[in-house]
Amino acid sequence: MDSAEIIFGRFLAAIALSFAKVSGTLPVELSETLMVAQKTKSPLLLTAGTAALLVAGGGGAYWYLSQSKAAPEDLPVGADMIPQDALIAISVTTEPGQWQKLRQFGTVQSQAAFDKSLAEVRDRVLTSNGFDYQKDIQPWVGGEVTVAFLGPKAPVTSPAIPPNQQSIVVILPIRDPLKAKEILEQPRPQSGKLNNRSYKGFDIKETQGTVQAFSATAIDGKYLLVTNDPKATDRAIDAYKGEATLAKTPGYNQALGQIKVPQAFGKLYVNLPAAAVVTAANTGRSLSPQNLEQLQQNQGVAATATLEPEGIQLKSVSWLKPDSTRKFDSKNTASIMPTRLPADTILMASGGNLKKFWQDYSQGAAANPVTPINPEVIRSGIKSTVGMDWEQDFLPWMDGEFAIALAAAPEGTPANLPFSLLMMMKASDRRAAEATLKKLDDAMVERYKFKVEERDVAGQPVTAWTVPQSGTIINRGWLDGDITFFSLGAPIANAIVPRPGKPLADNDAFKKAIPAGLNPNNGHFYLNVDEAINAKKFPILQLPPGNRELVAAVRSLGITAAVSGDRTTRYDVFVGLQKAGNPKPLPSPTVLPASPSPTPVVPPPQ
Repeated sequence: MDSAEIIFGRFLAAIALSFAKVSGTLPVELSETLMVAQKTKSPLLLTAGTAALLVAGGGGAYWYLSQSKAAPEDLPVGADMIPQDALIAISVTTEPGQWQKLRQFGTVQSQAAFDKSLAEVRDRVLTSNGFDYQKDIQPWVGGEVTVAFLGPKAPVTSPAIPPNQQSIVVILPIRDPLKAKEILEQPRPQSGKLNNRSYKGFDIKETQGTVQAFSATAIDGKYLLVTNDPKATDRAIDAYKGEATLAKTPGYNQALGQIKVPQAFGKLYVNLPAAAVVTAANTGRSLSPQNLEQLQQNQGVAATATLEPEGIQLKSVSWLKPDSTRKFDSKNTASIMPTRLPADTILMASGGNLKKFWQDYSQGAAANPVTPINPEVIRSGIKSTVGMDWEQDFLPWMDGEFAIALAAAPEGTPANLPFSLLMMMKASDRRAAEATLKKLDDAMVERYKFKVEERDVAGQPVTAWTVPQSGTIINRGWLDGDITFFSLGAPIANAIVPRPGKPLADNDAFKKAIPAGLNPNNGHFYLNVDEAINAKKFPILQLPPGNRELVAAVRSLGITAAVSGDRTTRYDVFVGLQKAGNPKPLPSPTVLPASPSPTPVVPPPQ
């Protein structure tokens, strides 16, 4: 492939990478793969696809929250016992019907894999200790259980938490105290000898001096507290006795008040600053005092999950501390991009203001311990490929809506061009944009000998960049007078100029995947997994064999983002799933060998 074509592909990738969110949602394995692709000078279409994948990995950004509070019953079980410095807290329902509904999702293969995992957790936690969930736990446990992962009490060093020393707290509400006492006091041959101790008036039973650390105590007849570390037990009791708790976290009640749903399957809380510091320490990254201060501006993320007929719906909120100096831009201006993309778009990410997005991206990259791409890579990549300045030549007029997408090739397109990479940006100053694009045309001609000419598409002028050696064409033009577009790969200009005959907004798969509750909003992310990955039409989006079974269970992924208020953000996520129907019963219980690093959690019902 011609070197100029490779360089131009890297240039487009650099632009596309600026759209990527750096909130840490991109898997490390994927980011490493993409970095390798850049270093090995992948061909043009592969490099462009890499950019699209980065957008896919960086789905969620800065979104919305208003201020109504959650009622006490909406808080996770045991929120008044979880230390406020906990890294993560997860609560899940114990209702058998909801678990049965969850197990109906997926393919036959993913169903079997999921059931195997459930059975292993059941056997590790209950069977090996002489318990049967239906006989010994279900008769007395409340409607949900909570698992919390605690961070280190001392200042974080590297590594922060060795994998076998993660302190875990499990809180089981006691619905029937008499039944719980009757069952739990029965001898359990597999349990081994337990020692007794007392802490702040609570009697505690626990193992000592063994690999299988285990601690349990009843809390005022309301909860059974189980941990894998006596110190974690003490910390939970301290919290219950008056120290800072999850329930008292600033902004947490307000966050849950905005995302509470009837019959939630689960709830999630992530302590953003604490989790980021621990992640940085565990990955060997050091944080400067300035970056640490920026991290401390964040407070947390909360989410609720519900099971819908065709998948899982998540409502999520992130928020800053009440005294944070950092603030969000609360404008929600994204509205038109799904109407300008063709219906057969299989991946898209859009936003309301590219210039603002880049500012947030640049400011947050240094403090984010899992940032996939250094902003300087994008700046220097554009400078070295076309001799232009990303922040001086491009961004000043890019403060409107934007989108990047992969669209399937029109029928009759050669097989080596299975898709088109599309980028659209609404220009606030068309004259400035035209001057920048003219400089870009000149660079393509002078540096790489591209042929640049104007063509007519549906009665409108479209500029075509042609690589003489291969005939590859990159089109750029204008839509509605102020939206500039680039297309690379399959010839798709006829499908979007002057506007799509059937837009993505009218596509049934898109409408099912994209939650409609947040309006106005600040953009969407959409991936048609069936078309992009499961159908194996797009080689650049194919996954390693170990991940295919899980992904095959997914039909689509949709995210709607919004911002409301200067310190609060929100996003709604829908994961569309295949449905294999009623699953087989879980495998029979088996007593497993002792684990060197147990994680005592309450398993879901069979």
